[in-house]
Amino acid sequence: MKDNYITVIGAGLAGCEAAWQLAQAGIPVRLFEMKPAKYTPAHKYKGFAELVCSNSLKAERIGSAAGMLKEEMRRLGSLTMLCAERARVSAGGALAVDRTRFSDEVTARIRSHPLITVEEREVTEIPDGRVIIATGPLTSDALSESIGRLIGGEYLHFHDAAAPIVSFESIDMNKAFFASRYGRGKADYINCPMEKDEYERFHEELVHAGSAPLHEFDGNERDGFTVYEGCMPVEVLAKRGADTMRYGPLKPVGIRHPVTNQKYYAVVQLRAENAGGTMYNIVGFQTNLKFGEQKRVFSMIPGLENAEFLRYGVMHRNTFINSPKLMTARFSMRERPELYFAGQMTGVEGYIESAASGILAGLNMARDVKGLPPAILPETTMLGALANYISDETVTDFQPMGSNMGVLPPLENRIKGKQERYEALALRGLADLDRFIKEL
Repeated sequence: MKDNYITVIGAGLAGCEAAWQLAQAGIPVRLFEMKPAKYTPAHKYKGFAELVCSNSLKAERIGSAAGMLKEEMRRLGSLTMLCAERARVSAGGALAVDRTRFSDEVTARIRSHPLITVEEREVTEIPDGRVIIATGPLTSDALSESIGRLIGGEYLHFHDAAAPIVSFESIDMNKAFFASRYGRGKADYINCPMEKDEYERFHEELVHAGSAPLHEFDGNERDGFTVYEGCMPVEVLAKRGADTMRYGPLKPVGIRHPVTNQKYYAVVQLRAENAGGTMYNIVGFQTNLKFGEQKRVFSMIPGLENAEFLRYGVMHRNTFINSPKLMTARFSMRERPELYFAGQMTGVEGYIESAASGILAGLNMARDVKGLPPAILPETTMLGALANYISDETVTDFQPMGSNMGVLPPLENRIKGKQERYEALALRGLADLDRFIKEL
């Protein structure tokens, strides 16, 4: 019977989604995961689908790129969305999860599925036959070398950074306050306000703080590393200009004190990490600063003077392939059609994007096994547009891409208002997806 199994390597978001799609289609799966015998530098928890950076799956509203993609995933039978609902924590207009409960939910469903066999060991060579590789941006060195031999010089590298987490009880709520931007959703974010002089002192210390050498996080350092914008270290952002952070993670627009109605020069936001609200993530503060420097500089933020850091920010190596030269829109290799890739290593950027790519890889592998034509999603859908991007042979300087409205084809009739236009794009794409699913 084993010869009839589909091999999925990696039990992260993409691998679990791929395995789930196959199993739900009645196809047996062998899912390989090297934890708990071996961990990457960023992974700490034994469960599947571990979230190593933020615990947010981004905006919920349909008229946003992330909200549109999540709704597409729901309609395609996403395991991630199912488990995220059960592990949800308050996050205003975003979908955020208790990361431990989320991982446990995914793990329980994968392990209990009668058609999924989990094998806890490291895979060091690409197996023969039908395989989905979803080992993520921190693929082990041995498997990385095997992939590198397969695809030659088309392997790329970059670094990703994670933000610190502090305990709620250590935050001075006499200085900080709960509020959401523009009053949207519940007041779930903790806001640490800064006046101009406080911000300027903080900025000065941040740009001169000591960073950890990259090689401490990467045992295989090479030339040409890049860091994509979605996880840009806050100290790098600060060095771009005195006000850069005020247009990014410290943006004060839409934030007022709930009692005094006061506006501020800059605002640092914190978001709940778990359902109990005992841990908070400093939003947008991905960093590569030394731990001592993080404690010193981030304690300058009003309300965090005595913050207890439960996890310091870290930077680690990420790996992705040059997908436009190698991959099709169904996430299979052009030169070896029975081999699929899914997740961030394909160049999709972000949690939900990685999970969504696993859905499409699993769906297409299932159709391939059954002798059915591939599922190429409409380009008007967010997932279809991302699949087109990573497989576009005209792309020469390939960089990771997250969901955004700019990847979608324009509307036939121009709509002036940005939000109205985004909602129209989302509704068009979802309608096209419904027709596509019905045809499948």
